[in-house]
Amino acid sequence: MPVVLVLPAVLGLVFLLVPLAGLLIRAPWATVPGKLFSAEVGEALRLSLVCASLATVVCLVLGVPLAWLLARSDLPGRGFLRALVTVPLVLPPVVGGVALLLVLGRRGLVGQYLDAWFGVALPFSTAGVVVAEAFVAMPFLVISVEGALRAADPRYEEAAATLGASRWLAFRRVTLPSVLPGVVAGAVLCWARALGEFGATITFAGNFPGETTTMPLAVYLALETEPDAAIVLSIVLLLVSVGVLAGLRDRWIGGPA
Repeated sequence: MPVVLVLPAVLGLVFLLVPLAGLLIRAPWATVPGKLFSAEVGEALRLSLVCASLATVVCLVLGVPLAWLLARSDLPGRGFLRALVTVPLVLPPVVGGVALLLVLGRRGLVGQYLDAWFGVALPFSTAGVVVAEAFVAMPFLVISVEGALRAADPRYEEAAATLGASRWLAFRRVTLPSVLPGVVAGAVLCWARALGEFGATITFAGNFPGETTTMPLAVYLALETEPDAAIVLSIVLLLVSVGVLAGLRDRWIGGPA
């Protein structure tokens, strides 16, 4: 193995792993149980789990049809649409929060009508957290499901059509079961991304304990006043991330040893 490749590879591995190891080494393990079961941590964790799960449901309802549209339709400009769908992947989350605020805020392009007609105000609410998390997480689901749809054999759908199945029936009974592993993988990635969202959430939903203070926001606040609590919260999110990778091991870390 050439040294010119091995040395930077080892340095890259150290660069990625040492901060995580430092987090575990500096953790106040003696006080972890007390802080982990405190009311503040429990409230932030509960809110994070609820909002991330609701955001994942929103992404499934909207993202799976969108992935099908990108993978199977003959819509002109699909490449451009695909690029637009993946913009939140590279867009700074704070910018995404500002964009949501300008559109869905009380004086936003759409939000002003939601407020005037239905009395619905999304910013600085728990619903706003769900919207912000869904906005940044949906591309993960769309990309995963679209890849699965492109890899699936369309002849099964054609066979179902020749037997008299409608497009909707063929999608429910043939297409969706065949790409279910991709849907599950995308949903898990989507959920994990929503759980760790910070920038768009604090910009669009604010930071109100018990209502919009999710785990990442709690980490940021605790780091200024109680670093030990911030470390404990960070470890919880780290364990969740490792759990997600373990659940997707066949997709991400499988293959030949």
